[in-house]
Amino acid sequence: MSSVLDVSILGFLYEEPLHGYELRTRIARLTGHVRAISHGTLYPAIKRMEKAGLLRREAQPGAAAAPRHVLSLTDEGRQELLRCLSNPEQPFITDENRWFTLLAFLRYLPDRQSQAEILRRRRQFLSEPSSFFYKGDKPLAATEVDDPFRQGVLLIARATSQAESAWLDRTITELEGST
Repeated sequence: MSSVLDVSILGFLYEEPLHGYELRTRIARLTGHVRAISHGTLYPAIKRMEKAGLLRREAQPGAAAAPRHVLSLTDEGRQELLRCLSNPEQPFITDENRWFTLLAFLRYLPDRQSQAEILRRRRQFLSEPSSFFYKGDKPLAATEVDDPFRQGVLLIARATSQAESAWLDRTITELEGST
């Protein structure tokens, strides 16, 4: 169980119990620009996780007539989040949107060395030569592309990767120095 939605549900409920609408709003703020979270997506995931014993639902009086259902993590749910964080699948390292979801909750992983190891995995991924555009097997740099729009893609991606790499280096050093 390591989808962006699963990690988001577990992560936000790790912070505090929430009702479905609050949970959906928080997930949408984190990932909504990439993939919208509909009721048809969220509630089946909640039911699946509830059935697996990862979360529980409690009815509480609502502001209007209908009660509202508040979701909270079970001990098994807390352990599942920590499992997902401690050994994330490779797409959570290489895919920017999954990476941001992982990063949003990485503070809950209690071992700083484990946090640093995950950051090192991301740093290694960013250090590998890559491009959005290739000539054969050779990745193209912005200076090798004639199209100004593709140059923009490459320049923005490079600047973003450089900024992230600098942050990763600083944070890894801090995490390793605090043990």
